[in-house]
Amino acid sequence: MDVFAGFHGRVLAAVQQLKHDGVVPHEASIEGVTLEPPRDASHGDLATNAAMVLAKPSGLAPRALAERIVPLLASDPHIESVEIAGPGFINLTLAGNFWPRVLRMVLEQGDGYGMSAIGKGNVVNVEYVSANPTGPMHVGHCRGAVFGDALANLLVFAGFDVTREYYVNDAGTQVDALARSAYLRYREALGEDIGEIPEGLYPGDYLKPVGALLVEQHGSELLGLPESEWLPIVRDAALTAMLAMIEKDLGELGIHHDVFFSERSLIDGSHDQVEETIADLKANGLVYAGRLPPPKGKVDEEWEDREQLLFRSTAFGDDMDRPLFKSDGGYTYFASDMAYHRDKFRRGFSTMIDVWGADHSGHVKRMQSAVAALTGGKAELDIKLVQLVRLFRGGEPVKMSKRAGTFVTLRDVVDEVGPGSVRFMMLYRKNDAPLDFDFVKVTEQSRDNPVFYVQYAHARASSVLRNVRDVFPDLDLGGGALARSDLGRLGDGAEVALIRKIAQFPGIVEASAQAHEPHRIAFYLYDSAAEFHALWNRGKDSPQLRFIYETDRELTRARVGLVAATKQVLASGLGILGVKAMHEMH
Repeated sequence: MDVFAGFHGRVLAAVQQLKHDGVVPHEASIEGVTLEPPRDASHGDLATNAAMVLAKPSGLAPRALAERIVPLLASDPHIESVEIAGPGFINLTLAGNFWPRVLRMVLEQGDGYGMSAIGKGNVVNVEYVSANPTGPMHVGHCRGAVFGDALANLLVFAGFDVTREYYVNDAGTQVDALARSAYLRYREALGEDIGEIPEGLYPGDYLKPVGALLVEQHGSELLGLPESEWLPIVRDAALTAMLAMIEKDLGELGIHHDVFFSERSLIDGSHDQVEETIADLKANGLVYAGRLPPPKGKVDEEWEDREQLLFRSTAFGDDMDRPLFKSDGGYTYFASDMAYHRDKFRRGFSTMIDVWGADHSGHVKRMQSAVAALTGGKAELDIKLVQLVRLFRGGEPVKMSKRAGTFVTLRDVVDEVGPGSVRFMMLYRKNDAPLDFDFVKVTEQSRDNPVFYVQYAHARASSVLRNVRDVFPDLDLGGGALARSDLGRLGDGAEVALIRKIAQFPGIVEASAQAHEPHRIAFYLYDSAAEFHALWNRGKDSPQLRFIYETDRELTRARVGLVAATKQVLASGLGILGVKAMHEMH
């Protein structure tokens, strides 16, 4: 639960009083009224935009309305002062006795602190990675994988029932190209000189073990078969091997999926789900035979001036209607994707989150239109785009080329810098912003390396809890015992600043989960680590501020409680990101 939620309620109660007094119209919406910690702590502990939001419907200037709200809040004994800032923001400074209560709650709740019930157990499908199963994971896949996994962790922490899903694109032409590439490696394993891998096939050495396995299983018998017979055999073997490789690579990052959904399963078996999906759309008058205008401002070699079956995507906000069949009679990728999302909905998911590469940005609106059409507006699809990762080593670009078989794999990156560094740095920037990953910088032991800075804070907190035993060997370090300390003695500005930061954790979790933005947790952890390191450094310069104060057992107990609470929040946040909380740093 957000520890500041009660103050938000007090702001809304003040607005309700003004509605009762006729100052604010009864019909005025309070939906946009927020209460959150200001970026600058000197502006107070909390700030609300209530006067800004309600000024227009009230017919008052924001500052004039703020002046009516202030006395209603100032009478609250838990609020020390209320001030109007700028054009009409209202800043609140909380009473000093609030902070010990927060710290006591953290210590009592332990691992549960920050967990939320906002999800109410609602089911959510998070589909991420979903890379074509044609080779090992490369670093471009890595960011989407980490983002999706951390988002799933975050939603679970916030009370949602999450299914992690991987959509296996095993029905397109790329898997036939994979099979032909593996068949070449099969012939190579039988002793044939296959020469250079032809353009359009996959040249990587990772297919050599597949070729060797095919020899082990089939000997040379596949050589005598026509392609129509050996292709499905080789394709299945190659797909099985590639998926095993992908699962293993993802496992190195601690990523595991609940469901691997096969695209081929949509059309294999007793019924064709793509055909059923198109039939549903027809029954609702959402498809028609027509022609598409040529693309504006660009040449599209795939555009064809022909009559074809189109989905009325524009009826749901898309910029053009979308074809469902290719010129050769096969389904478009979009038609298959529609059937896949229809299947998700039929499996009970009314909330779906897809994590896509930024190169698919042009497909977002059409897919959201499709989900709206297929579910009658009963399902929500949020598509999170993940931008490219640029690799550097000491500032110099690291080049990669998948087609040449020399790309930098996910495993290469994890092996060099470790899974924790990879995960944290992939999340230490908003998902839709480009990310520069420097192998040298992510292993530096400095404040400029965020993952080190946060893990070092956790390790420092762990060392305090170990070292206090040397001075007070019988001190009970359990959360309940520390919660009974005289926490009111923590009055130094740096101590209060750290408690204030700890108090923000539940609100950060809820806001991050609602926005589907796990990077906010990474930013919060860095800021929390900064507050903790600042307090640690003050203790070096001023011995009376040290956590372990040999001549004052009760003050030590209170400060150790603050350290334990800090450690708890750092561990919980790192857990959401999937990063190990270090107890020692070497």
